[in-house]
Amino acid sequence: MGEVSRLLTDHGPAFGQALLLTWKLTVLSFVPGFLLGMGVTVLRLLPLPPLRFVLTVYVEIFRNIPSVALLIFIVFALPDLNVLIDYEPAVVLTLALVCSAFTADYLRTGINTIPGGQAEAALSLGMRPLRIITAVVLPQALRTVVQPMTSLLIALMLSTSLASQVPFPGRELTALVSKIATDSAAGIPAFAVAAAMYVATGLLIAWAGATLEKKVRILR
Repeated sequence: MGEVSRLLTDHGPAFGQALLLTWKLTVLSFVPGFLLGMGVTVLRLLPLPPLRFVLTVYVEIFRNIPSVALLIFIVFALPDLNVLIDYEPAVVLTLALVCSAFTADYLRTGINTIPGGQAEAALSLGMRPLRIITAVVLPQALRTVVQPMTSLLIALMLSTSLASQVPFPGRELTALVSKIATDSAAGIPAFAVAAAMYVATGLLIAWAGATLEKKVRILR
């Protein structure tokens, strides 16, 4: 406890800033990733086989490629193609692309739980396919995937440690632990403090997700 107390005395503000940066990266990548995933899901439901095939390939690529490999490609390979992306947008883009693929996959699973008779009934009432998807199917699918999306948000928060692999402006939690371990012998206490912050954030997200699920779940 003494080492942790000394560590917090010396680096307390730095840990606070690192935690805020971790939260910032999580939000900045989750919001566009979630919206992009919903867009992909809607477009995949349209009766356009070529478009559906292209989007399925998109989902499979970004769902299966390692995040760190994608980040390295964006940061170090794209400049060879004259595409320059700064480090922070590169990290956010990497996480958002991965998030969008998993969001689209989870939503597809949620849509499969909805009885097909609902879409047929909506068609018989004269609703267009896009209207059926956005007004009937997607709202119910979102309510069934709260827990998977909660887990995805936690995974995304933990994946912000990718920022430690590039010359990122500022230090999130993992980069700060690495810096402290390099500069001093306080690596283990620094890791313990960062791990406690990751766990506390994950538990907070899980609690919020469970609360939201209780409010919006569909009783069958």
